[in-house]
Amino acid sequence: MTDGREETFRRLYAEHFDAVLGFALRRTDRPEDAGDVTADTFLVVWRRLAHVPAGDEARPWMYGVARRVLANHRRGDRRRTHLGERLRRELAAAVPDVSDGVVQRADVTAAMRRLSARDQEVLELHLWEGLEPREIAEVLGLTTVVVRPRLSRARARLRDLLGEDPGNDPGPPGHDPSRHPQLTRKERP
Repeated sequence: MTDGREETFRRLYAEHFDAVLGFALRRTDRPEDAGDVTADTFLVVWRRLAHVPAGDEARPWMYGVARRVLANHRRGDRRRTHLGERLRRELAAAVPDVSDGVVQRADVTAAMRRLSARDQEVLELHLWEGLEPREIAEVLGLTTVVVRPRLSRARARLRDLLGEDPGNDPGPPGHDPSRHPQLTRKERP
């Protein structure tokens, strides 16, 4: 019985593939979608082979199957599109636009490359990792007494390279120096 089933399917496929593909191509925007609709249509034909009408009635029956497959395909596309739109809206609300920060980070990164390796290391730990001097001291295996002036000098060199006002400390990401005046260098009278 399996051989007869396969032979029937092969015959239907050979006779109607071009017609079903044409039907799908005329109703989709992309050829790959038409290929998917055609493949899914013939999958239904295989599964429901006993229900395929004989003779001239087979093609209209397959068009009906292709029409339902196409409707399912379109519903799936709409669901994916709506999901994508919802995710983009949620992502935009959850993640702020960082384009200004990227430009600023590019300037800071370029200036950092011009510093000594020692200055880079202490600043990276402070600015990028958000560590305080005592934590930096622990990472580097130094005392806080050594790290504080090293960090201060590295900040000053970075400010000079960036051309910033000496009263402004870049601080770690999201850091607002005005909220922590003890971290910024005061201007002398």
